[in-house]
Amino acid sequence: MTAHDRLVGVVGTGTMGQGIAQVALVAGHPVRLYDAVPGRARAAAESITARLDRLVEKGRMSAEERTLAVARLEPAQTLHELAPAALVVEAVLEQLDAKQDLLRELEEIVTDDCLLATNTSSLSVTAIGGALRVPGRFVGLHFFNPAPLMPLVEVVSGYATDVTAATRAYETARAWGKTPVACADTPGFLVNRIARPFYAEAFAVYEEQGADPATIDAVLRESGGFKMGAFELTDLIGQDVNEAVTRSVWEGFFQDAKFRPSLAQRRLVEAGRLGVKSGQGWYAYGDGEERAEPHTAAPADPPARVTVEGDLENAGELIAMMREAGIEVTQEDEDKGTRIVLPGGGQLVQADGQTSIEFRDVVYFDLAFDYRSATRIALGACQDGNPRTLREAVGLFQALGKEVSVIGDVPGMIVARTVARIIDLAHDALARGVATEEDIDTAMRLGVNYPLGPFEWSRKLGRNWACGLLEELRDRDSSGRCAPSFALLRHSYDPKKWEGSA
Repeated sequence: MTAHDRLVGVVGTGTMGQGIAQVALVAGHPVRLYDAVPGRARAAAESITARLDRLVEKGRMSAEERTLAVARLEPAQTLHELAPAALVVEAVLEQLDAKQDLLRELEEIVTDDCLLATNTSSLSVTAIGGALRVPGRFVGLHFFNPAPLMPLVEVVSGYATDVTAATRAYETARAWGKTPVACADTPGFLVNRIARPFYAEAFAVYEEQGADPATIDAVLRESGGFKMGAFELTDLIGQDVNEAVTRSVWEGFFQDAKFRPSLAQRRLVEAGRLGVKSGQGWYAYGDGEERAEPHTAAPADPPARVTVEGDLENAGELIAMMREAGIEVTQEDEDKGTRIVLPGGGQLVQADGQTSIEFRDVVYFDLAFDYRSATRIALGACQDGNPRTLREAVGLFQALGKEVSVIGDVPGMIVARTVARIIDLAHDALARGVATEEDIDTAMRLGVNYPLGPFEWSRKLGRNWACGLLEELRDRDSSGRCAPSFALLRHSYDPKKWEGSA
C-alpha cells in the first residue's frame, strides 16, 4: 500500500485525471498534477478545489479537511516535479504510442520503487507496459467515471506485472475507500467485456424489428431490474464512446462474433447523433421534445381460470400471484415442459430461446428479475398467432398489476437473452482465469449497477437455464454470436443424468 504521506502524481488533467487526483487527495495524500498543455494543471487544481468547496457546502467534508486537502494539492510545470512520487497514474489520451512515450519518460525520472499505473479503459496494459525498462512495476488502475463517486476500481495485471505491484495497487485502491477487483489483462477487462450483451442484445432486438428503443428500455428497467435501459444509457455515455469500446473489445478478441458491434449504432455515430451531448441519439433531447413512451397494451379481460403444467421453474411465483388476483389455478404435473394453459387452449410459456411461429398456439413471456415486484412484462407472439391467446395473456398479466408490452416474435425476447449472454461471458472469463467469481459479481454490480452479479443470477435461475436458452438461440442464429461457451456447457453438465449408464 502507498502510505498516506507519500506523494501521488497524476498525469493528464481531463475528467478522469481530476477525479483520480481528488480521490487520492481526500484519502490524505499530497498530490501533484501534470499536463503537457501549459496552464491546464493549474486550472485542474482550481476545478478540484471548487469541487471540494461544494462537498463542504453539502456537509460531506469539514472546512478544516478542505483546507488541509487544498494545501496538499499542487500543479506541476514539468514531469521532473513528480520524481519523489510513490505512485504515478497516467490518464492521458487513449493512444498507445502517447502512453508509452510518457511512461518511458517517467521511468527515467521516478525512483525504482515508484508504482506506475494507467487508467486506460480500452488499451492493453501489457502493450503499454511493454515499452518500459522495468514492466513489472506497471499496473492498470481503471477507475470509473466519476471517479470520486464510483466505488469500483479494476486492478489489471499485465503479462509482466509483478504480483507485489498488483497487490500494492489493490491495497492502495482499498485504502482510498474504493472496492478493488483484480483481473488479468484481457480486452475490456471485466466490466467492459462482460457488459457487451446488455447493449448488443437490445440493439439486436431493435434491428430485428422486435420493439422500439423506448419499449426495450422500459422492459429492461421495469422487468429486468436494470437501473437504465441500453438505449438511454448509451445516449448518456455517448454513442461514439460506447461504440468505440465495443469495437475495441471486438477487435481485441479477433472479431469474435460474440462481441460484434451494432450496425444501427454505427449509423447513429456516422450521423453525428451521439446522444445527450449532441441533443439527439436514440432519443431527442432538444427543448420541448416529448419523452418517447414504451408500447403498452390496451386493457384486456383476464382469464377466469388457467391450468399450470409443471412448476413454472423460476417463474413459479406467478402461481401464487394468479391466485391472489382471483384467477382459479389448476396445477398438473408435466414431465415434458412447464407452461400456463389459457382458457382458449393457447399456451403461455417463459422465454426459452424459441419463437411462437414454431408452435401452434404459444405466447412467450419474458424473464423478470422478480415477477412480484416487476411493473412491466413483455409478451411475444407471431403475427399469425391466435388473437384470443394474446388477449388472454395480456389480461392475465394486467390482472397481476403489470403493464404489458407486446413485442415481435424474437427468440429469447429481451431480458432473457440479455441475462443469458451476460452469464455466458462471465463463465468464460472465470474459466480463462481473468478474475474470480466473487470479483466478477462485484465488478458488474458496482461498475454498471446490475441488480445481481452474473453468478448470482446463474444460481437464482438454475445451472442449466442460460445454456439451454443460448443453445436454442444458436440454432436460430448461424453467426455463432449466441452459442454457449464451453465453460458454460461444462458448468451446466449434470453428472446425475449419466448415473447407471455403461
